[in-house]
Amino acid sequence: QVQLVESGGGLVQPGESLRLSCATSGFIFGAYVLAWYRQAPGKQRELVARITSLGDAKYAEFVEGRFTIFRSSVKTTLHLQMNSLKPEDTAVYYCKAEIESNDYWGRGTQVTVSS
Repeated sequence: QVQLVESGGGLVQPGESLRLSCATSGFIFGAYVLAWYRQAPGKQRELVARITSLGDAKYAEFVEGRFTIFRSSVKTTLHLQMNSLKPEDTAVYYCKAEIESNDYWGRGTQVTVSS
């Protein structure tokens, strides 16, 4: 059974950093595409970053070099390091695994950037 559990969200001030984690189980961690999405109130869910099984990462334009997606294979955990956070980064952040033509989602973790 595929499970994705996000953590690491919280309330931070503009310019600060957060590291999100997505603990995974139920599939071969290194074999599939993993991604972070976010959804702000009243907006559609959007892609933040994705990483392939070979470690190739791609980012949304709004990331502007501030975020890094990476895997911890030992702990089968996906991370998103977010630096220089802005108020517009406020959203619920979700982890997604693309496995055999199916998408699996976690329940999300809230990130709020406010002074």
